[in-house]
Amino acid sequence: MKGQRTERLIRTAARFLTCPSKQLSLTSLAEDFLVSKTVISDDVAIIDEALSREGMGGISVDRGRTGGASFVPRMAAGVKDTLLKEIMDLLNCEDRFLPGGLVYYSDILFNPHYALRLGYAMASLFSETRPDVVMTSEVKGIPLAIFTAHAMGIPLAVCRFRNRASDGSAVTVHYPTKNGDVKAMYMGTKQLGKGKRVLIVDDFMRGGSTAAGMLLVAKEFGAEVAGTGIFMVSSDPEVKAVSSYKALLRLDGVEKRQPKVALWE
Repeated sequence: MKGQRTERLIRTAARFLTCPSKQLSLTSLAEDFLVSKTVISDDVAIIDEALSREGMGGISVDRGRTGGASFVPRMAAGVKDTLLKEIMDLLNCEDRFLPGGLVYYSDILFNPHYALRLGYAMASLFSETRPDVVMTSEVKGIPLAIFTAHAMGIPLAVCRFRNRASDGSAVTVHYPTKNGDVKAMYMGTKQLGKGKRVLIVDDFMRGGSTAAGMLLVAKEFGAEVAGTGIFMVSSDPEVKAVSSYKALLRLDGVEKRQPKVALWE
């Protein structure tokens, strides 16, 4: 249906934002709105500029035969810092710090108001790695991981700590914890394929044993690890079970019993 340009811009932007990192055909858009492809291309350029000014990413256009375009979330540094400082202020309340060097953040990660934007921030850290699947472990890492996968336009695979009949057949790996115990981790065989590029996302890292377990799962499936992203990493211990990772926040002062959440640098 042909309409006013303002309406067309809003509806086109809505289609991009609803399915980030998914390519939309410019030809199909032109046919839907009964305008030429040149007009749609001009609209896309306006939307791209507006999203860039908001610091949330931009529109990537394929000039090849497909003539498609997609919204690629890339959170600007200033927007990301504002978000993380808002979350830091919430987390640095004294009543959030728990015995054992832990901090309560479940209400933040399970709140879509924060989790969606955190997913965009995490996806921005790995926008050049082009993963096929996001992998996490149950339970608290799931909200961040699902919104990261949403931003990247890819599926989520979840490692579980006990196998369920509803998951079908599963691959099992055993990994050591920081206490010297050995735990099992399960991944359904239908969730991950050989040769896939995997982005590992988790909520918290202290010694890194859970992330190391997911690395073993990826290896067992013959998958390639594109990167590891963590919501919050404890400064102690300094040496982790994984050698390479990126994070959004850092938890300091645990050993001195003066915990404080800071930006990851």
